[in-house]
Amino acid sequence: MLAILGGGGIMSLAMGARQSFGLYLDPLAEGHGHSLGLVAFAIALHNLAWGVAQPFAGAASDRFGPAPVVVAGALLYAGGLAMVALSASPAALLIGLGLLVGLGVSCTSFGVVMAALGRAVPEGRRSLAMGLASAGGSLGQALCVPLAQGVARHSGMAASLLVLAGCVALAAPLGLLLRGAPHPGAAAEPPMPLREAVDRALAHRGYCLLALGFFACGFQLAFIATHLPAYLALCGMPSDAGASALALIGLFNMIGSVGCGWLGGRFPQQQVLGWLYLLRSAAILGFFLAPRTEPVLLAFAAAMGLMWLGTVPLTSGLVAKLFGTRHLGALFGLCFLSHQVGSFLGAWSGGIAFDLTGSYGVVWAATAMAGLVAAALHFPIRAAPLAPRATGSVA
Repeated sequence: MLAILGGGGIMSLAMGARQSFGLYLDPLAEGHGHSLGLVAFAIALHNLAWGVAQPFAGAASDRFGPAPVVVAGALLYAGGLAMVALSASPAALLIGLGLLVGLGVSCTSFGVVMAALGRAVPEGRRSLAMGLASAGGSLGQALCVPLAQGVARHSGMAASLLVLAGCVALAAPLGLLLRGAPHPGAAAEPPMPLREAVDRALAHRGYCLLALGFFACGFQLAFIATHLPAYLALCGMPSDAGASALALIGLFNMIGSVGCGWLGGRFPQQQVLGWLYLLRSAAILGFFLAPRTEPVLLAFAAAMGLMWLGTVPLTSGLVAKLFGTRHLGALFGLCFLSHQVGSFLGAWSGGIAFDLTGSYGVVWAATAMAGLVAAALHFPIRAAPLAPRATGSVA
């Protein structure tokens, strides 16, 4: 129980701060004289840095435990936010919001937290436990987004970023709660070198399909989280509509993450993922085609919230089912790299499309299409656990 509380707290602080970044898109562009494309690129860069670093952060957590990884990540994350708050230079934007934040999030989010829970909780309760921790990220989103918006309105963007940096730093000691003995099933798993585990995963058709589908999740979420506030302002909606929508997404995702974790414990996880991507695409397409009214926005935010981070307990749980938990941090992290390449393109393409055309239309269409492709990739996955390789067998 302490591991779930600690994991939820870390996710709440790390993901809550991250989901606030879309609020700074216009203020950073206008207040610091950056182009919208440059700010979008910095946000996209942190997604890419997160993805590249995630397998290494997961592997470090697998070997040394999650506590030191979380501490290092929280300090890097907070330092990156403070750098952007205290300097208006493009270098500070790219290094702080791009590189340092990306490295910090890789150590304080899914790849570390989910792997620790996967080893601490028996398989029958693993998906639900991961869903509960993922819901912590949603609680942080529901709390941090209004906090960031309120501080920015009253004290300015720099103060708002420094407050977020302080919140992120509080995650450092929570890594201690993730320590603990693995459950008997995890402790009994046969030893396997990391390189062999990676080789077997990359040769597994289901794992490759899972990673390719995860790309769509990253593309969808990064585009919406980064560009929804600016898109709503472009449509003439109130200035706080974006913050309200992001907070509502976080609120409903508390229900969605737990619900997806529960479903993943009772139905084939790849099938639940396939339906989730189909429903996401329907919600995105419906919102784009519907009139821009407050009821439509609230319905869209609630629907997306129910499906926002539900992919994470399902995907990480499926990786654990296929390959066990001994190298779960590294193998989920490698799969998550695909997610973050999608996040990089989702965040950046929105800024590029707007700079070139003055519209987000083409990216909304691409976001809906990505979900349809992801669904088609997930339904054929076979989720039978991979049998241990016999000694002396040929690769």
